[in-house]
Amino acid sequence: MSASESPAAPATTAEPSGVDLARVALRAAKEQARARGAAAQQKKQARRGGLRSGARADGRDPLPLGAAINRLITERGWETPAAVGGVMGRWPQIVGEDLAKHCVPLRYDEDPDERLLTVQCDSTAWATQLRLLAPRLVARLNEDLGHGTVRAIKVVGPGAPQRRYGPLRAPGSTGPGDTYG
Repeated sequence: MSASESPAAPATTAEPSGVDLARVALRAAKEQARARGAAAQQKKQARRGGLRSGARADGRDPLPLGAAINRLITERGWETPAAVGGVMGRWPQIVGEDLAKHCVPLRYDEDPDERLLTVQCDSTAWATQLRLLAPRLVARLNEDLGHGTVRAIKVVGPGAPQRRYGPLRAPGSTGPGDTYG
């Protein structure tokens, strides 16, 4: 064990690991292979007299919208946020219809130390139920999204109703003690 490692503190890194590392390596290898193939193709076309349009697809051809969006997501590294957004759209299928009627995902914190999904429930009873189901739900989400995408679920109960009549103190008062002298 080196001096920089401490047995009490777990080693946390912001670097991707496991499946994420494999995805990054595969993406880099594909890009390098694509670049080598494009360079060889350009050399061949230059020998034949320049760039020409042909029957086969090349990098100048238009892409279908779905392929263009997938390429953009891959190039920008937005796989995890896009997957989590998909989970929020498929919430009823993931948690079930009953739970989805009473609990709604609010936000996802993708910070590598957090990876926290915040869910709001419409009653304290459903919030308690979701807290009991949280470990199973985290496991289910990680099966769908990839290992370690969601570490914990923060359950928020119902909010207080909005006040319609303004502040609850009289103007100029100093609180409950101002009437007793």
